[in-house]
Amino acid sequence: MFDYSPRPDLLTGRIILVTGAGRGIGAAAARTYAAHGATVLLLGKTEANLTQIYDEIEAAGHPQPVVIPFNLETAQPHQYDELAAMIETEFGHLDGLLHNASIIGPRTPLEQLSGENFMRVMQINVNAMFMLTSTLLPLLKLSTDASVVFTSSSVGRKGRAYWGAYGVSKFATEGLMQTLADELDTVAAVRSNSINPGATRTSMRAHAYPAENPLNNPTPEAIMPVYLYLMGPDSTGVNGQAYNAQ
Repeated sequence: MFDYSPRPDLLTGRIILVTGAGRGIGAAAARTYAAHGATVLLLGKTEANLTQIYDEIEAAGHPQPVVIPFNLETAQPHQYDELAAMIETEFGHLDGLLHNASIIGPRTPLEQLSGENFMRVMQINVNAMFMLTSTLLPLLKLSTDASVVFTSSSVGRKGRAYWGAYGVSKFATEGLMQTLADELDTVAAVRSNSINPGATRTSMRAHAYPAENPLNNPTPEAIMPVYLYLMGPDSTGVNGQAYNAQ
């Protein structure tokens, strides 16, 4: 496990947007960021899930989060612009962006993968991620110390059979992270890095590996040290790096 001990007030005063914040790793990250002082913007498709995380954060006495229902599969360019305008009006800037939302899609040989399924995975995992990044970048540049964290995978660092569109989308994720990091290096106080969570006890993992005993994998909460490290000031100057949570 990534070795890092964050101080309790690590993220105090920071505004951080988390995609896929309604469950799994995104929900754990949202709760963890809030527990360390951040105001978390909870972005996801299912409002009921986001509201539950909102209630948990508020009940714990952490900074009041914001629920942002947003469908990355169907969102149009103007909706991204409206999102950025809302954040600018409410907060004036953005200190962190965790790209966590993604779907696996069918695990099948490429030969049997339909174009429709391929494009759906790429729409959510790559196109929407690019749109969010490009639209929110001006707000991140207004921060004195901003961080963009991309969620990768081992199959996005070395291709593996039958991971199809998901694997390809995670290679694209690494490419977007590296390109952004290189462009922003020395010209903006925005860093860009990726995390491979590894096998984690989530519903997505259970879907991909139905025969696996989930209790053999760490919980999302257990892999949070690297998420805190990259989102907080201790990683200032770290840019273009691919991390493993485990």
